[in-house]
Amino acid sequence: MAERKRAVILVSGGLDSTTVLAMARAAGYACYTLSFDYGQRHRAELLAAERVSAALGDVEHKVVKLNLDSIGGSALTDTAIAVPEEATSGIPVTYVPARNTVFLAIALGWAEVLGAQDIFIGVNAVDYSGYPDCRPEFIAAFEAMANLATRAGVEGQPLDIHTPLMQMGKGDIIRAGIELGVDYALTVSCYQATDEGLACGRCDSCRLRRQGFADAGIADPTRYR
Repeated sequence: MAERKRAVILVSGGLDSTTVLAMARAAGYACYTLSFDYGQRHRAELLAAERVSAALGDVEHKVVKLNLDSIGGSALTDTAIAVPEEATSGIPVTYVPARNTVFLAIALGWAEVLGAQDIFIGVNAVDYSGYPDCRPEFIAAFEAMANLATRAGVEGQPLDIHTPLMQMGKGDIIRAGIELGVDYALTVSCYQATDEGLACGRCDSCRLRRQGFADAGIADPTRYR
């Protein structure tokens, strides 16, 4: 039997990336999941990433240690900046400078080591918080750069960055995940979750998640504090 194509899946432990992992698995990929311990305040997501990776049959789960908290600039990495609990306009303080650029660069390196030509990431341009590194223009630019910067790209093995959720609303994402057998009770989305994974129910990520379950007509399994 032919070996399955390998893919690197960026997994945060949240709703979107878990759905993407289920989609990649359903598409027949051998999934290598990648998470980042980057100094985030909501560290319960790392345990959630490990749970969902195991539940959805990853080949290997890798956690890379970064220190984005050393530069700060985000409510997710700097405890001196409060996580907003009201809707805001513009790019919110929960934006982490260069996060997806750094994450994709490391995913690119691991993909080369694995001989994988596919990277999956759960960015979304519909129900999202206004982050500039979640836009399709950014993904297209990074993919072009990746194929210029790597031996694989130069030798005719181009890399594809897959963003299957890009144009999906949160309710549609949840319905798709349910059809693929995702247990969303395993996931953590809250920007200020407790160490036990209990959600605040008030931050932007919690609001989007709760509305998504309402739109999907599915009971919200989130554990709130």
